[in-house]
Amino acid sequence: MSKIYAMYDDDSTLLHGAESLVAKGVQIKDVFSPFPIHGIDPVIGVRKTRLAICAFIYGLTGMSLALIGMYYFMIADWPMNIGGKPNYYFYQNIPAFIPITFEVTVLCTAHGMAITYLLRNKTLPGMIAKNPDPRTTDDKFVMQINSSDIDMDEETLISELKATGAIEINKA
Repeated sequence: MSKIYAMYDDDSTLLHGAESLVAKGVQIKDVFSPFPIHGIDPVIGVRKTRLAICAFIYGLTGMSLALIGMYYFMIADWPMNIGGKPNYYFYQNIPAFIPITFEVTVLCTAHGMAITYLLRNKTLPGMIAKNPDPRTTDDKFVMQINSSDIDMDEETLISELKATGAIEINKA
C-alpha cells in the first residue's frame, strides 16, 4: 500500500480540493496542518470526538476523590472545630467542602485531558510521530491518500491533485 501526500500552501485551497476529491470518490486518509482547518472534519469523514465523555469521567473521579478525602480527613480521622462548623456529620459539612471539591474536580479534569491529548496524538516523549513533512508545523498543509483505498490509478489521482492546487506531490 503506497501513500500519496499532496502539499498545499493555503488552507482554503486544501479544503476546496478535498471537497472536489471526495465528490469524485477519493477517500482522504488524513490532513496535516499547522492549525485546525474549519470545516475539514465532515469533508474527510472524521467522526465526532468522545473527549467530552473522558472529561466527565475525569471530573467525576476528581469530585469523588475530593469528597472521600475530605470526609476521611475532616470527619473520620481528625475532626476539628473550625469556625464553629459541625464536625460529626458529613452532610452538614458539604457547604464548607464545595470550594475544595470544585478545585480538585477542575484539577483532575485538566490533567486527565492533557494526558489524554498527549496519548491520543502520540506526542509524548519517545513516541514516534506520524507527521509526513516537518513543514506542516510551520506553513504548509498536507493531505494523505492511500492508493489502495481508491478506484482510480495513481497517474489519474496525481493529475486530479494537481488540478486542485497541490504545489507538491510525494509518494511513500
